[in-house]
Parts: sequence; structure tokens; C-alpha cells
Amino acid sequence: MDGRFSTLAQIEPGTRIEKVMASIRQRIASRSLVPGARLPSVRGLAKAMQVSTSTVVEAYDRLVADGTISSRPGSGFFVAGPLAPLSLADIEPRLDRAVDPLWVSRQALDEGSVLAKPGCGWLPASWMPEEAMRRAIRGLARADAALLTDYASPMGLLPLRQLLSRRLADHGVQAGASQIMLTDSGTQAIDLLCRFLLQPGDTVIVDDPCYFNFHALLRAHRVRAIGVPYTPTGPDLPIFEQALKEHRPRLYITNSAIHNPTGARLSAVHAHRLLMLAEQSGLTIIEDDIFADFETQAAPRLAAFDGLNRVVQIGSFSKTLSASVRCGFIAAPLAWVEALTDLKIATAFGGAHFSAALVLSLLTDGSYRKHVEALRLRLAAAMPEAAARLISLGCVPWIEPQAGMFLWCRLPEGADAADVARRALAQQLVLAPGNVFSSSQSASGFMRFNVSQMGGPHVMTVLADALRQPPVSPSS
Repeated sequence: MDGRFSTLAQIEPGTRIEKVMASIRQRIASRSLVPGARLPSVRGLAKAMQVSTSTVVEAYDRLVADGTISSRPGSGFFVAGPLAPLSLADIEPRLDRAVDPLWVSRQALDEGSVLAKPGCGWLPASWMPEEAMRRAIRGLARADAALLTDYASPMGLLPLRQLLSRRLADHGVQAGASQIMLTDSGTQAIDLLCRFLLQPGDTVIVDDPCYFNFHALLRAHRVRAIGVPYTPTGPDLPIFEQALKEHRPRLYITNSAIHNPTGARLSAVHAHRLLMLAEQSGLTIIEDDIFADFETQAAPRLAAFDGLNRVVQIGSFSKTLSASVRCGFIAAPLAWVEALTDLKIATAFGGAHFSAALVLSLLTDGSYRKHVEALRLRLAAAMPEAAARLISLGCVPWIEPQAGMFLWCRLPEGADAADVARRALAQQLVLAPGNVFSSSQSASGFMRFNVSQMGGPHVMTVLADALRQPPVSPSS
């Protein structure tokens, strides 16, 4: 057996027979088993799931009875029925659905919600340059009709790509406009790169912890994510090197400037050693630089040291300007651009012409620069204030970030972050518990806090109450 079937300890409660059935249904729902696929032998599955052969026989009989699988005498058991719709929630065991990454995102994105959201990953609307955006929109309303109605080229608005080229050069990343393709977001940028670089079953290294949507996106591409512990200066290099040898990954996805969720910064020494390992193993790196404009002191960029050889850099303006104005970018090796452009046409057709023009207007009229300078000052004031309030509740920051919006905190001894998040949600507060960021599920005692979303007494009052209460079950 190849280890693809979960052992009983990894599956939701139930009888042994029900657990075997749940594991098979899970693999069918995730399309790991498609119609007509042959199931493992009774003995093989019993060994893989650490159950008796009679348990597997009974599970198979029940699945045959309900039409999930079919039996062919002398040949074995096979998946029956039409292809099930892809369900990201079913690709992995539903260990803690109430606070998994997709659920956290749904709650935080609910526009009709009155929830306070210190677990979300963006700034409050009141912190964004509303008046500058309204002024820019009024200006664009007088532009040619093509800007308001037509698709942009798949590469994106040339003047904005030229400006991005100059902005990247400020961080030492040399990328001409012909190496930059605009996207609708940083997430779309990573999605396109995954489509270009990966096949189902490939292995990808991620930081542990890392941005939780990396996990969801990689799950959608049906690849295996291997987590490497993250330190205050970068990934744990001995473990990273061992992962390269054991798993032969195709790709590593990381932040270098301001790490999400920890707020750490990659050191120059770490960056050089990391690139040496990547060169030796043929590893490609996606450097997500979405928080670049929050920096007060520039961190090393892998793409700068590498020269966009095996490092691809992505970014967007969702965090600093507007999540509603969808505009991101990919800076990639020139040889990749044509294939990436074809992929963009196939999946999104043209570019977001109006959004790109709006971003360009704000970047060139001086308002964005002034806005970002004010944001840095505001976050610099909010960070120590939030840290002090959290420390008073026994939530200790892992490090003191130099910039950005996130505090990665260890909760008081014995507190489980998922339990705390459930209790807080019952009081209209969305939190981001540690294990949604952790591929190894080793961060149950941690929580990510967004310091820009911590204002008002309600947040700390609810958090204090949630930390005091006894654990609750996921079904309560």
C-alpha cells in the first residue's frame, strides 16, 4: 500500500467499519479514486488502515449495497457511479471543520456579518485611502470607453508593468516589463504558477506555519504539502535540506519580507544558503512579497539574489490599497512568460483593465506613497499596544515583528486555540487559531492576531472570556 488511506486515528469518530467506509468515500469525493478505479485488496486495505480483514469485508459489502462501489467476482472491487463534484473539504479528513482555513476565510469574508475580525488578514476599511480612490475613479470615468468596457491584454496594462519594474528594482529585483504579468490577485498568481509548474501528486514545501490559503490552494491542485519549521530568520535549514533529499519537491512557497503569520524576516545568510540548496536540488521558489510596502527596513529578497532564475516573485495591492480592486502581478523568468500568458487566457481570458488603470493612477499621483507612509506609522503604533494588551491576558508574542500587521502569539499554558476560536465565534469574534497555518498540526497553542483589527474593548473582553472558559466540542 502507498499510504494514501488514512489510519483510524486520522478519521472522525465512528465504528471501525464506518471509518473504513468514510476513508473510501473521502478519496472518491476528492477524485483520488475515480469511477472504474480498482480498490485495494481486502488484505491490503486492512493492513494500511490497521483493521481486521472482516472489518474491510463488511465495509466493502455496505458500500456495494449503497451503490458507491461495485463487486466483480474474481477481479475485486471498483468505484461505481458518476464522478463526484470536487470538494476541498473532503480531500483531507474533517478533523476540525469548524475552524479550518476555508471556514475561517468564509467567516472573515462575510460582508453581511457584524463579527469583529482580529483573525482576518487585511486592514480595516477605515484605514484605506477612500477619498484618493474616489478621486481616481472620477478621473477614470472620463477616460476612453475602451478602459471602461474592454478586456486588457493578458499581460496587463503596459505602463503599470513598467512602473512595477522600477518598484521591484528598489528591492534589487531586476525584471523588465516583459517579465511581469498582471493578475487579479496574489492568489491568482500562485494558482497560475501551480498550474504551470505542478502535476497532481507532486510535493511542495511550505513553511510551518504558513499562510493558511497556501494549504487550501495546494489541496485544490492535489499536490502534497510538506511543512518545514519556520524560525525568526527563515526556514529551519537542516530540516529543509532533509526534506529536499527525502521528498524531492518541485516547489517551495514562502514569504521573505514579512512572513505570514509570524511577522519574521528572512536573513541574508538564510537566503544565500536556501538558494544554494535550491540550486543543488533543482527546486523552484515562489516568493510571495504581498506585504512589501509595509516594510520600514528592507529584508533580503530571494528573487534579487537569484536574478529571477529559479525564484518567481509575486505581489498585489490587496493589503495596502484595496481588496476590492483586484490587481496583482507575477515577475518570472522571461522563458516562462509566454506559457503563463496562455494559461491566463485559458483561465481568465483578458486582464482587469479598469483595476490596473486605477492602481496606476494612485501610484503615480502621489496618494499611494503618502497613504503607505501613514499606514506604517499607524501599524508601528498599533503593534506594541496590541502586544501589551495580549500579554496582559497571557498571550505572548513569538517575536517582536519589525513591521506589518501580524502578531503570532503563544496562548496561556493549556489553552487550545481551536477551542478558544469556537468560544470567541459564539460571541461574534473571528480568530485565527494556529493549526490552520500548520501542516504538522503542531501549533494548537498559537494564535495569529491582526493588530489593525484589535480596536475597541469588545475584542479583548471576548478574548479574555474565551481563554477562561472550559473546552467545547466541535459540534456544540
